[in-house]
Amino acid sequence: MSGSKSPGCRLYLVTPPAFDPKPFADRLAEALDAGDVACVQLRLKDVSDDALRHAIDALRPVVQSRDVSFLINDRPDLAVAHGCDGAHVGQDDTNAASARKILGDLTLGITCHNSREMAFEAGEAGTDYVAFGAFFPTKTKDAPIVASADILQWWSELMELPCVAIGGIDATNCGPLVQAGADFLAVVGAVWNHPEGPAAGVRAMNTAIARG
Repeated sequence: MSGSKSPGCRLYLVTPPAFDPKPFADRLAEALDAGDVACVQLRLKDVSDDALRHAIDALRPVVQSRDVSFLINDRPDLAVAHGCDGAHVGQDDTNAASARKILGDLTLGITCHNSREMAFEAGEAGTDYVAFGAFFPTKTKDAPIVASADILQWWSELMELPCVAIGGIDATNCGPLVQAGADFLAVVGAVWNHPEGPAAGVRAMNTAIARG
């Protein structure tokens, strides 16, 4: 991922809330081999640093060997220390300016919910993309429905900085977000909980993105 817009919308894959890294690495490889994925975000909450390092070591080679960006949630320090491509931070995590300083030239993404002000501040802090959401109900995290497609359209018409849509997105509801100008769709359950497996989930999302 980079800080300049690329044509079209792409899939941004977030890991499940909990998993065993070694067997999950095989599921991740299956997903990535099924179709276009722009990046993978490792998102593990309330685990030890050792558990995070173990997950990074298990997953990073799988992702990077396929020329896909590997980002870690919340922890720019571990991203730098363990060869990741960048980090994504929320409003309650490391502040954007500090994260930018830690990451150097690596990718930085910032959660902006449904706030135009937060998005502008993130851009000024040197982020490489802003993330808006949640757009739909989600079981992955305790997130209210706080965003509408209007903010994606507003941002994409005004700014060159890419935007990510996140929150309850799947192949049945993503069309309006693609049409509104989302550069990336971040998904969890749409891939990992797909009844036919993660590869089918990636194929379904890419088909839906192409349809717009």
